[in-house]
Amino acid sequence: MATNLLFLALIPGIIIIIYIFRKDKVEHEPWSLIFKLVAFGAISCIPAVFLETGFNALNPGFEQGSIGFVFYEAFLVAALCEEFCKYILLRLGSWRNPHFDYRFDGIVYGVSVAVGFALLENVMYVMDGGLYTALMRGVMAVPLHAFCGVFMGISYGAAKKYSIMGQRGKASKATIRALLIPMIIHGIYDCLAFMENSASTIILLAFVVLMYIISVKYINKYEAEDWKASFYTDKLSDLK
Repeated sequence: MATNLLFLALIPGIIIIIYIFRKDKVEHEPWSLIFKLVAFGAISCIPAVFLETGFNALNPGFEQGSIGFVFYEAFLVAALCEEFCKYILLRLGSWRNPHFDYRFDGIVYGVSVAVGFALLENVMYVMDGGLYTALMRGVMAVPLHAFCGVFMGISYGAAKKYSIMGQRGKASKATIRALLIPMIIHGIYDCLAFMENSASTIILLAFVVLMYIISVKYINKYEAEDWKASFYTDKLSDLK
């Protein structure tokens, strides 16, 4: 039983990684780098736990179950701490890597780190919660982290491109977007999940479906443009 639960906990993230790898058609990233970033994503859970504990201690007095408490827990405790830690490990693991030479690479890296975080978190929840938890998190929570990774990766790739071009202002703005957009997505998801009523559950399901659609749309868009999105002109010349 434990082996089956472990498999169910891991398989959603593995499917997402394979999907995003196959979408990177111009120049596949080495599996060694992807595995490294997945591991970095799992490691990012550790500082996230410490930050979340600290933010919980700083709770300004919201009563548990109140709207203020839900927003505080969703946006400041969960979304801010987790997405910030994922970004730091993403940056440490890939920013200076010579393979980071196309805009779509940012999406591959962002999703890899996000899935690494989700895999470790999912294993802990599923081994404790059982089959129902595995099935629900497999179609909801794990993809949620991947959605955040897609949008973090889009802006992360833009930040890298602007940095190479010497456009520091644009690079800084892209970095802020790489943090802010995933935090908003994550915060909305957690807000709806924490409310635990029928209306919020319906809205949550609709939000997840919407994020599936939007994420796939953006993945396809950047995949189609990747052949002309190298950070280096010599790479573009090779493709002509």
